[in-house]
Amino acid sequence: MSPNFSSKRSSTIAIHGIVPHLTNVRDHAMTAKEKVALLSLLDDPSPAVREELLRILNSMGSYGLEILNEAAKSSNRLLGWHAGAYLSELRSVDLAQELRQFIHSGNYELETGWMMISRVAYPNLEIGSICNQLDSYASRCKELIIKPASSRDQCAVINRVLFHEAGFRGNSEQYTDPDNSFINAVLRSKKGLPITLSVLYLLIAERLGLEIAPINAPGHFVVGCFEETAPFYIDPFEHGKFLTAGHMLKRIESSNIAPNLSYLAPATTHETLSRICRNLVFHYTESGKGSMAALFSDMLKEFKDAYEKQL
Repeated sequence: MSPNFSSKRSSTIAIHGIVPHLTNVRDHAMTAKEKVALLSLLDDPSPAVREELLRILNSMGSYGLEILNEAAKSSNRLLGWHAGAYLSELRSVDLAQELRQFIHSGNYELETGWMMISRVAYPNLEIGSICNQLDSYASRCKELIIKPASSRDQCAVINRVLFHEAGFRGNSEQYTDPDNSFINAVLRSKKGLPITLSVLYLLIAERLGLEIAPINAPGHFVVGCFEETAPFYIDPFEHGKFLTAGHMLKRIESSNIAPNLSYLAPATTHETLSRICRNLVFHYTESGKGSMAALFSDMLKEFKDAYEKQL
């Protein structure tokens, strides 16, 4: 029996057994009538219908993508827009699975991890372009560093390049915008959160061979350097402000948290990427995008599960 798509605006598609029937639909093309009925559901505002359609289209494999690609090129602009939106979501499903595999591999690398998180929201993210931009900032730093230079002197150069020449700054005005957490969006807008500006700082420092560590301090992520006699910290959200351990502890205390030197120790890549995902859960929830909040909530659980398996 052919699947019945005629009940448009129905949020009970799954109950009628459509998914099992379409699992192998790639082996026999849908009729024109069935295809039209399927496409007529693309603009349905019901979350239940949308979730079920995504499940159906995903189960159809390349045949489902073929139908959507054809619709995306339609002269009907509204249909084309909705088809394109579904294509993006289906790509996100695949990229989310890639991120899960990365999480459970245990082979964490900060730059790769941040890009993979970003690709879930931006499937067409151009990795080569991102790397070129990071390389360009690092090259500019190398031009300005006069050897021999202390770690602090090199950090001062990074500050000049990122915060004065390029104009990166903390996005205080739109702090809960999810784009503050994605590498491509941060590079484009030159605005970010404490953690994402810190990770950007770390990626530039790494290209310079400079040992800088992520610091997962309560309430405000920074970076730290332990190469000199006295460790120092840098707050990229505040234009690269230099801080001592004493300054950091006072900050923590001002947030009504008992100061503890353990808060100033280097964070792991696992902890850093987990915190980016945690921010995304909160910020997508604030933006009313429940499906994306749920997706990154799942990623947080994956990080937790992966960590527990390694104990």
